[in-house]
Amino acid sequence: VQLQASGGGLVQAGGSLRLSCAASRSIFSFASTGWYRQAPGKERELVARITQRATTNYADFVRGRFTISRDIARNTVNLQMKGLEPDDTAVYYCNAASASTVDYWGQGTQVTVSS
Repeated sequence: VQLQASGGGLVQAGGSLRLSCAASRSIFSFASTGWYRQAPGKERELVARITQRATTNYADFVRGRFTISRDIARNTVNLQMKGLEPDDTAVYYCNAASASTVDYWGQGTQVTVSS
């Protein structure tokens, strides 16, 4: 399984970015797909995920600013981020988890928010 993440970049505080993750097979085959992030010196943490049944989960720090969505026909999972803050600066990783709890990871895309 390959996951190709894109859409990161540099944005000013309050700005928006849209991340996209393209999977090499149907995302509907995974128990869940989502986004994690890792800032320098910190552990990787969940940002948002969407289950096979389209249930969504968000980290508390999202506070309604981000929206995860999927396009099953295109095998993509997207993360629309608005109201970005400097603390959102991190490498964002696409994740796909199988029903047998095997995790697949994309290569990561850098998001940098300037103050």
